Amino acid sequence: MRLQRAQALAGQGDLAGALAVLEQAPPGERVGVQSLQVELLKALERFDEALAIRRAQVEAAPKSVAARHNLAALLGDMGRNTEAVEAAHQAFANGGDAPETWLVLARALSGCARLDEAEAAYRHAVERRPNYGEAVRELAQLIWMRGGDVEAAKAPVLKALATAPGDGDLLTCLALVLMYGGGAAREAWSELTQRAQAGDARSATVELAAGQLALTFDPALAVGHARRATELAPQTIEPWISLAEALVALGDADGAFEILDQLSGAPVVHQKVLALHATASRVKGRTDALGLDDLDGLVSAQTIDTPPGWGDLAAYLADLKAALLAQHAYQNHPLGQSLRHGTQTPVDLTLVDDPVIRAFFTAVDGPIRRHLARLGQGEDPVRVRNSGSYRLKGCWSVRLAPGGFHEHHIHPKGWYSSACYIDVPPVVEAGGREGWLALGQPPFPTSPPLEPLRYEKPEPGKLVLFPSCLWHGTVPFSGDQPRLSVAFDIVPA
Repeated sequence: MRLQRAQALAGQGDLAGALAVLEQAPPGERVGVQSLQVELLKALERFDEALAIRRAQVEAAPKSVAARHNLAALLGDMGRNTEAVEAAHQAFANGGDAPETWLVLARALSGCARLDEAEAAYRHAVERRPNYGEAVRELAQLIWMRGGDVEAAKAPVLKALATAPGDGDLLTCLALVLMYGGGAAREAWSELTQRAQAGDARSATVELAAGQLALTFDPALAVGHARRATELAPQTIEPWISLAEALVALGDADGAFEILDQLSGAPVVHQKVLALHATASRVKGRTDALGLDDLDGLVSAQTIDTPPGWGDLAAYLADLKAALLAQHAYQNHPLGQSLRHGTQTPVDLTLVDDPVIRAFFTAVDGPIRRHLARLGQGEDPVRVRNSGSYRLKGCWSVRLAPGGFHEHHIHPKGWYSSACYIDVPPVVEAGGREGWLALGQPPFPTSPPLEPLRYEKPEPGKLVLFPSCLWHGTVPFSGDQPRLSVAFDIVPA
C-alpha cells in the first residue's frame, strides 16, 4: 500500500511527496521500498543519498550480483566512471553476466575514454540479448563517433534486426544512423518505412521517427505518421507535439493551436510546445500570445568573468581551451543531436575533476545571475519560473570542424540554455555571418518561410543566454580552423 501510494504521487509529478511516503516506512518495510526510493532520489538529483542506500545494500549482501550491479549503475549516473567500472567487475566476479551489467560497464568505460574496452563490453551485451535496443544504439553510436563510416555503424543494427525485424527501437535506431550519418531524409524514410512494413511493426516510436524524417520533404506525410503515433500512444505527449509540429510545417497553424493550447495548460510546459506556439504565431503573422517573441527581453549576451587565479580573461580562455580539447575523445558527432561535422564531449563537464573546467562555473555565475535579475518576473512561461536563482542541468563542449554547424533545435530539459565561445575562427569576422548563432528559425520549412529573428556573432569569452524553448542553430562556416564552445542548460533553483 505504501508503494502504491508513492507511485501514485510520483505519477502526478509529486516526487518529493512520494519520497516522503517511503521515508516514513517502518524498519521492517524499508528494504521493500528502497528501489523506488533510489529512483526518486535520482530524479530529484539527490544522488549522495541514493548512493548511501546502494552502498548499504552492498555491505548487507556483499555477494549479491544485483547489489553490485545497482551500485555500478548509480555510480555511472553520477559520472563516477572509474568506480562504476570496478563495481561492475565485482558483479561479474560474484557470478553476474546479465546484458544490463555489460551495458553499465560499457557506458562507464566510455566515460573513462577506454574505448576499445567499451566497444567490447557493448558487444558482450548484444551477444547476450541480440535485440537489446539501448545497447545496439550505443554500440552503433560508439562505432560512428570513433570514426567508423555509416556501413560500420549500421552493421550491429542490421544484425539485430535480422532476429527482430519488427522491433520499434531497432528500426528507430537504424533511422538515426542513416540520417545522422549524412544520408538524405527521404532515403532514410524510405528504408525505415519499408522495413517497418515488412516487419509488421506497430510502434509509436517508428511513426515518430518516420514523421521527423518526412517533415523536411513532405509535411502532409509527416502529419499522417504523427496521427498514427497518437493512435498508438494517445496518453503520451510526444505524439501530440509531433502532430502539432507537422501541422505548423503544413501551414495549418490553427490546427496546431488546437493541440498546443491544450498542452500549454501543464504546470511546467514542454519546451517544444512553447517553441511551436511561437512558430505558429509567426506563420499566422501575429505576435505570440505567450510573449516568446520578445527576444530583446529574453536573450542576453555578456562577457564571462575572469575567475580567481588568472590575471586576465585571455589567459583563462587559453587554459580552458587546452582543458576542453583534452575532453574531446571522438572524431564524429553523436547520433540524434543537432551537431553536424564536429565532436562533443562525452561526459557532463560538471562532473569533470579539472580545476580549469571547474573555474568555468565561477566565471559564468555572475553573468547568469545578472541576466536573471534583468529578466525579472512576469506572466509569460519563461519569466513566471524565474526565482532569481538557478542550478545547472548538464554542460558539454562542442568542437565544430570547418563546414560544421548545429541544426536548429531546442533543449527540452532546460529552462535557459547557452552558448559560450572559447575559441573562434577568423571567418566569423568576414561579414557573412559564418559560424554565427542564429535564433528563432524553426528546423523545418514553413509557408511563409521564417528567417532567424536574431544573430549573435561568436567572440572569445562571450556568453549568450536564451530560453531553452527558442529555436537556435549555427550558420555553417568555411576556412580551415575549428570553433570551440561550451554549452549548458539551467533550471530554476
